[in-house]
Amino acid sequence: MSERVMSERSPEQIHAQIRELLDSLYRVDSGRILATLIRLLGDFDLAEEAMHEAFAAALRVWPRSGVPGNPRPWLISTARNKAIDTLRRRTRFDASQDELAHYIEAQASSAERSNPEQSLDDDFLEDDRLRLIFTCCHPSLAPEARVALTLREVCGLTTEEIAKAFLITPQTLAQRIVRAKAKIRETRIPYEVPMPKELPERLGAVLQVIYLVFNEGYSAAAGAEVTRAELTGEAIRLGRLLLELRPEAEVTGLLALMLLQESRRAARTSPAGELILLENQDRALWNREQIAEGVALLEKALKSQQKSRRFGPYTLQAAIAAVHAEAESVAATDWQQIVALYDQLVRIQPSSVVQLNRAVAIAMRDGPEAGLAHIDAVLEPSSGKQGELANYYLAHSARADMYRRLGRTAEARTSYEKALSLTQQEPERQFLQERIRQLK
Repeated sequence: MSERVMSERSPEQIHAQIRELLDSLYRVDSGRILATLIRLLGDFDLAEEAMHEAFAAALRVWPRSGVPGNPRPWLISTARNKAIDTLRRRTRFDASQDELAHYIEAQASSAERSNPEQSLDDDFLEDDRLRLIFTCCHPSLAPEARVALTLREVCGLTTEEIAKAFLITPQTLAQRIVRAKAKIRETRIPYEVPMPKELPERLGAVLQVIYLVFNEGYSAAAGAEVTRAELTGEAIRLGRLLLELRPEAEVTGLLALMLLQESRRAARTSPAGELILLENQDRALWNREQIAEGVALLEKALKSQQKSRRFGPYTLQAAIAAVHAEAESVAATDWQQIVALYDQLVRIQPSSVVQLNRAVAIAMRDGPEAGLAHIDAVLEPSSGKQGELANYYLAHSARADMYRRLGRTAEARTSYEKALSLTQQEPERQFLQERIRQLK
């Protein structure tokens, strides 16, 4: 905003316009700014406090001096200086803070002397975002802490928003974040993108966190709604960001999978919030733009992995989702292809949930008797131990559906009641209760 344009407006108008600009900058750029400040300051809380002080300073200064040509470096430099001032004030209580302030000042001066433009340019800032993602998703942090920290620091969600989405108290969520930050600080988890030899393990942790966020949004663990659009939206946004910063085949596969799954969201519940199974969904409500983008990304991922013939789990799941998305109905779905894809997935990711999904696909291909045999094999205890899915309501719901289709009413009722006792999601409970009522 030029000085001439500013002079033609009243102080109130200028202030309102600057506030609107800063609100927009915060929405769009606060993630990048925070990531860079964490690199410069080495402390999550100090970086966040300094960033907010810098935005407040801009609201005071810019109406008088005008908006800088490149606001982001101004905000970062101001925040860094605010952090140094904060540490200086703390030295009267803790001498180590003075040492930290000297270190930050020296690092900043060194970076600016060596390359004054590069330290805050767009490419460097994007590298900082990638560093932040890998730091928040470090394998040494507990999975729930990774999710909380990523949503808070990378996505910018408030503590209250995250706590509400995961149906826990803000205090519990805040404690997770505090513990995660403390572990990063105390164990000196490096703020960096892993070396190429470390990338497979570390990238896997990042992808797992993003998919955990998506799954909680796609099928909420509890509560009054089947889905939580704010979480699926954040997961997809994270997937896009990661793909932009690290265009790996499995990142592409994960984004494809999330888009293909999300494309069905509008058809998964009735206007009253009731659950609608895949076989009864109105496919005209499926989001065709998301399907087209998901399929295009899947083809790209498959092409990247074709030479090695080693397909990643997210890419294979995306391929399964694409078969569903491109079918006109459940009856017209290529279940043979889906089972074949699950066969590949079981080989590289032999989890009980994958085996359960494969069993359901076998039932659609070969009939409920065959499906039931495979579900029983997954559910039954082995080596004297309780089966992994013994308390997974979808496993008992799937078994109940096989019994229902076979006309084994008593066994179907028992399995539906077991599933009902294990779910806390209200639409699922209503669906299962209705299934029990329909049994004769």
